[in-house]
Amino acid sequence: MNVSIIIPMLNEAASLGLVLDHWRSFAQSGAEVLIVDGGSADASVPIVEQAGFKVLTAARGRARQMNTGAQAARGDILLFLHADTLPPPRALDIMSRTLMRSRRVWGRFDVRIEGRAWMFPIIAFFINLRSRLSGIATGDQGIFIKREAFLQVGGFPDQPLMEDIEISKRLLRISRPLCLTPRMRTSGRRWETRGVWRTIFLMWRLRWAYWRGASPQDLVKAYR
Repeated sequence: MNVSIIIPMLNEAASLGLVLDHWRSFAQSGAEVLIVDGGSADASVPIVEQAGFKVLTAARGRARQMNTGAQAARGDILLFLHADTLPPPRALDIMSRTLMRSRRVWGRFDVRIEGRAWMFPIIAFFINLRSRLSGIATGDQGIFIKREAFLQVGGFPDQPLMEDIEISKRLLRISRPLCLTPRMRTSGRRWETRGVWRTIFLMWRLRWAYWRGASPQDLVKAYR
């Protein structure tokens, strides 16, 4: 099965040096790599273009950027990857083979948070456990979807926050996700910048409010 990797990007110049080699290895292995910029004001776009990648442009917002990438993608499987997230070894092979053998149409990887905070392994453990029990995946976990299932649910909802939560809920009507144990490595910079406990409480408060019916437009103000 052909894989298209869709990476939304916004002002990632400082962290691109850590991921460009991985993106090259994806392309060399035969995957289609689509970088979708949402209006970066730093040097992100020229850095990526100088590395040999074509950059698509879209209106700002992960959902819009990922939908733009999906529209241009040619793969049978769509892997949505954050710009600061690194897949585990042989991730594409593991993902493709597991999907081919399964009746399920989507999935995600476990996550490991990279950084100095001693709580990061504990936070990652509970993120992975919660996802496995609920069937809800977050963008840091590298959500992958068969193209026909992505089209069936209408892609990512056009909302500024919780787009990963919402598309998970829609995909659950088709099948439970594959929960792959190899770990995506994601940056803990948001946690370290905002404070670990503060970020934990903020994200739980936002998810609770979303579950209660709060609009993503209102929640994104608190998030920012």
